[in-house]
Amino acid sequence: MKIGKATVPETAICTYNEDTIVVRGADLCQDLIGKVGFVEYFWLLVTGQHPSPTAARVLDATLVAIAEHGLVPSVQASRMTLAAAPDAIQGAVAAGILGCGSVILGASETAGRLFLRVDALARDKALSLEEAAAEIVRELRAAKHAVPGYGHPQHKARDPRVARLFAVAQEAGAPMHFVRIAEAIEKVLPDITGRDLRLNVSAAIPAVLLDVGFPAEALKGVPILARTAGLIGHLTEELARPIGFALSYQATREQVYTGPVPEGFVPKTAVA
Repeated sequence: MKIGKATVPETAICTYNEDTIVVRGADLCQDLIGKVGFVEYFWLLVTGQHPSPTAARVLDATLVAIAEHGLVPSVQASRMTLAAAPDAIQGAVAAGILGCGSVILGASETAGRLFLRVDALARDKALSLEEAAAEIVRELRAAKHAVPGYGHPQHKARDPRVARLFAVAQEAGAPMHFVRIAEAIEKVLPDITGRDLRLNVSAAIPAVLLDVGFPAEALKGVPILARTAGLIGHLTEELARPIGFALSYQATREQVYTGPVPEGFVPKTAVA
């Protein structure tokens, strides 16, 4: 049964013959290996074009900003998976990446699409960025949706990575249009939500990337790529100084059972 419009598998990314491997129209060995950095290569793979120096610098900064985030749930899942299967690092990396959702890492994509909505509304209705931001935020509130990319459990006076990413983008010569949209949303949030929610890194990343022409469809891929590097770092440490089982033991010690039990049963409350 045919599903979808395509009938022939086609790609514009890679081809080869006996002597040459071609990636995005370039000879991999003669034009790319040793001549472009990985950040530039990543941009080329995603877009089919070489990035400008401004775009390459901004993309590089975002990858550095989000690669490491401590022992968040996805990292714990990765380390516990490796503890159980130390011969399968690929499974442990996959376990961590599968935890990249709307709460952890995935907010970069949803924040980016929010900025695009504000931009489109401002253009269509000839509104200021703040007026468009306020209208969109009210719509989100009415639908009981969160505003992605704002608020942080630790960094109440803005995530410190925000200022640095914005500074790098400005130094590199980015237009800063989407940065202004991100800040317009931040400005209208207190009056509409009653909370002083500040920008976090998941909003800063799409703001600076959209400003340099990175495709919205690939925004989620940036934190996923960056976090892969962070996970490999954690897993290398896990192999040398394992804590995966300690993480699972701690979870067992902290758990509280609230379900029914047979008469006379007394649950064990701690792990020796």
